[in-house]
Amino acid sequence: MSLAGCRRPAKGWARTKFMKMRKQTMATNTVDRAGDAHGGNGEAQAGKFEIFRFQDAVDSRDNPSSLLIEPLPERLLPLQNQVKESGLNDAAEIKYLVKLPGFSVTHVWFKHDYPLPLHSHNADCLYYIVAGTIRLGSQTLGPRDSFFVPCDVPYQFRPGAEGVELLEIRHVTEVNLRHFSKSETFWQKALETVLANRDSWRDAKKPPLNC
Repeated sequence: MSLAGCRRPAKGWARTKFMKMRKQTMATNTVDRAGDAHGGNGEAQAGKFEIFRFQDAVDSRDNPSSLLIEPLPERLLPLQNQVKESGLNDAAEIKYLVKLPGFSVTHVWFKHDYPLPLHSHNADCLYYIVAGTIRLGSQTLGPRDSFFVPCDVPYQFRPGAEGVELLEIRHVTEVNLRHFSKSETFWQKALETVLANRDSWRDAKKPPLNC
């Protein structure tokens, strides 16, 4: 039964019955949409009610095309590779939670002291901190804080002692990463940071949720 165009009863038992029927109809429609959200083949459909579970998120290493990293100058590539091979991958976990036409949510866990370089992306991004802390410029941000980085604006932050768990919210499903840390000094320092922290990164736990 469709309630579109129905008059709202003014008062009394008729209004009570109307509201009960309306709630039942909305609940039924919600369940129907949720059941059809993936269209039966696991693919998201735009305009459909949908639930996304963390256990189904795609690891960034299994979908490298979502982040197009522009290469550093050739003179820095050997040092950058040394940083990666020394244990940098143990310091971060990036998972794509939501990918819909014109909308994406990425879950990021950076462990303590992750050496994030100064960089930019070719899309606006809203960041929401779930747990842990970061140092962003002169500001310390923690759980339930947010910050917005416009398209092509370079930025950099440092995870706190417990690391940081955050969400990246964008209106695109693919972005680039352009490096601005193009000095040997930065990458040498990054290598020292990796060597000093790689053992503790392997055993690190996500920062506690501050509920």
